Amino acid sequence: MEFAGKVVVITGSAGGIGRALARRFHAEGTAGLVIADTNATGAQTVADELNAVRPGSTIAIGVDLATRAGNAALISSARRAFGPIDLFFANAGVGLGTDLDTPESDWRLAFAVNIEAHVHAAELLVPEWVERGHGYFCSTASAAGLLTQIGSWPYSVTKHAAVAFAEWLSVTYGEQGLRVSCLCPMGVNTNMLNPPTGTTGVPSTAGDVVKAAGAVLEPDDVAEVVLAGIRAERFLLLPHPEVLTFWQRKTTDYDRWLGGMRRLQARVRGT
Repeated sequence: MEFAGKVVVITGSAGGIGRALARRFHAEGTAGLVIADTNATGAQTVADELNAVRPGSTIAIGVDLATRAGNAALISSARRAFGPIDLFFANAGVGLGTDLDTPESDWRLAFAVNIEAHVHAAELLVPEWVERGHGYFCSTASAAGLLTQIGSWPYSVTKHAAVAFAEWLSVTYGEQGLRVSCLCPMGVNTNMLNPPTGTTGVPSTAGDVVKAAGAVLEPDDVAEVVLAGIRAERFLLLPHPEVLTFWQRKTTDYDRWLGGMRRLQARVRGT
């Protein structure tokens, strides 16, 4: 897929990976770009930046993606502004919770944003894409969706679900023109990994593991990998090549991998 002349929606794009994706896709000549985020002010700042380069090319939408109604409103607004959507990038995510004592409100929000929002968007978009014979759905999961996440069961479980849903979409609709990619980064220098004081990001234990496991990339580096991957229409987008190595080790000897993860957890927690 090429981006010139296309209509693209990116959720969670007021900052971090989403903002980097918006800037990169816009530079490729998107006909219409929708910056969607719960942070309406931040989304508008990104839109203003891009419209200064190419007036009228971008709109900002403040939206609650934890509900089906929020997703429906987003897609409806994007269509009214620019017409049929070519690429929907479900990038928004939350890092909440720790162990089995995680409050119910945290795991419900994690499920709503990290996976149910993807399902709602697909329900609203896939029928149109199948009728047109083309469309692109990309989701941001995590290396935690291929491996697992020490310290946070809501994050690990919902990111596994995000990968599984993207796989299902590709298997089910790939012969009807739908293209699907799934982004699975490890450490990226965003507010989720390094949350500002008073905000919520990846729980500290999980963040420590991520930082110890490999390089922490900048969002712009991730955007370049995504751009190349979508152009090639590859399913799995891995900015950290070592994730593939870890995944292969996991599938080759599951019990050995589980034992290694338990030892890693003990080291991180100092137990």
